[in-house]
Amino acid sequence: MAMARPAVRVLVCGNVDRCDDGAAIWAVSHLLPGRAAHELPGVTVIRCGQLNVEDLMDSGAGAPLLIVDTAVGVAPGHIVTLDFDQLLAHPKQIAPHSSHALPIDQVIGVARELSDAPVDGLFVGIGAHDLGYGQKLSRPVRESMGEFVVAIQKALMRLASTSVGAGRE
Repeated sequence: MAMARPAVRVLVCGNVDRCDDGAAIWAVSHLLPGRAAHELPGVTVIRCGQLNVEDLMDSGAGAPLLIVDTAVGVAPGHIVTLDFDQLLAHPKQIAPHSSHALPIDQVIGVARELSDAPVDGLFVGIGAHDLGYGQKLSRPVRESMGEFVVAIQKALMRLASTSVGAGRE
């Protein structure tokens, strides 16, 4: 029996032992338990401390991706939602913090070159104030967590209902 591909694959990046770097993990852990299965059909959630090419390619059969992470180049507590083409176009302006091995434009570019299926999706990030050791979120991030959860939920619904990048050649 063939398994249906996931409607959306969520890559939750970061580390809860590095203060605001754990914001994505905290946000997704608060979002999912409150949602009924029919509200988020086919959503697969994967934790990845460091975002790599393999994480994007393992999505299988062109399933849209949602990267949730702390954002570099964003004011503390500020929320951003960008599609993969926007990340490619401006990699030094705003990017996922957990793309340590390669810059995000290279991660997406290599995944798109190597994959037989489309590699498209969205990035939802929150600007960090403190990335040091500890398990507490900074005040600006704590105060924006509700907005962050809503942005993640909106991105999930957008990806589940449309094909991001469908017009991309």
